[in-house]
Amino acid sequence: MANPEHLALLERGVTGWNQWWTTQATSSPRLAGASIDTINLRNANLSQANLSGINLEAADLCLANFETANLHRAKLMGASLYTANLYQAKLREANLSKADLREVNLRHADLCMANLTEANLSQADLEGATLYTTTLCKANLREANLYKADLREADLSVAKLREANLSRANLGMANLCMADFIGATLHEANLTMANLSMANFCMANLMGTTLYKAMLIGANCIGTNLYKANLSRANLSKADLREATLSQANLSQADLSNANLCMTNLRGANLQGACLAGANLNCATLEGTNLAGANLNQATLEGACLRGAIMPDGFSLTSV
Repeated sequence: MANPEHLALLERGVTGWNQWWTTQATSSPRLAGASIDTINLRNANLSQANLSGINLEAADLCLANFETANLHRAKLMGASLYTANLYQAKLREANLSKADLREVNLRHADLCMANLTEANLSQADLEGATLYTTTLCKANLREANLYKADLREADLSVAKLREANLSRANLGMANLCMADFIGATLHEANLTMANLSMANFCMANLMGTTLYKAMLIGANCIGTNLYKANLSRANLSKADLREATLSQANLSQADLSNANLCMTNLRGANLQGACLAGANLNCATLEGTNLAGANLNQATLEGACLRGAIMPDGFSLTSV
């Protein structure tokens, strides 16, 4: 329950509230369950405050300080939090759908099970944030920093992640269907069993990324850097991998049926037991590639370089 004195003080204005809060050395503001969506809280200092279940729908919270605040199940739908500080804030099960979170500091914040549908998180800092099972459907995360963020089983379908930094992020079993990753960095990220069907990875950096058993049906990977990526048992059926870099990648038992690998660099890649039926490998570089046991039925290899490649029958080609 909210402290009536704290609520009354906040209702009088941010200036007086901030002055009072700087004098409090032993107690934290208690505003749990309050409805203060009509109050202008721009620049308000609500750090360490207990705001669980608070209603701040459509509130002006620009530049506000919520560092380490408890916002569990808070209602922040459509709220404006531009450049707000939410460092280490507790936002479990909070509703932030359609909220303006541009350039917000959410480093190491807890957003488990939160609703961020259609929220604007462009250029937000979410380094080390916990977003396990969070809903980010259609969210705008352009140029956001998600370094080492925990996004396991999160819903990022149709999300905009252009030029975002997802290096070393954990996206295991996440739903990224039709997401936009153009120019994004996913260096050494974990995408084990993630759904990336129809996602756009054009010119993205997935060097050393783990995509074990990931679903990439129809994905756009034109010019994508997948150097040393683990795509073992991944489904890349009908994916567009033209001019992509897959050198030294692990594609063992992967499904690349009807995929477009024209001019793709597969030098030293492991394609043992992979299905390449109907794939376009024209002008691809397969030098030193392991194709033992691979299915090349109806695949086209016109102009491909197969020097030193181990063919499906287990024999190595010395010069092609």
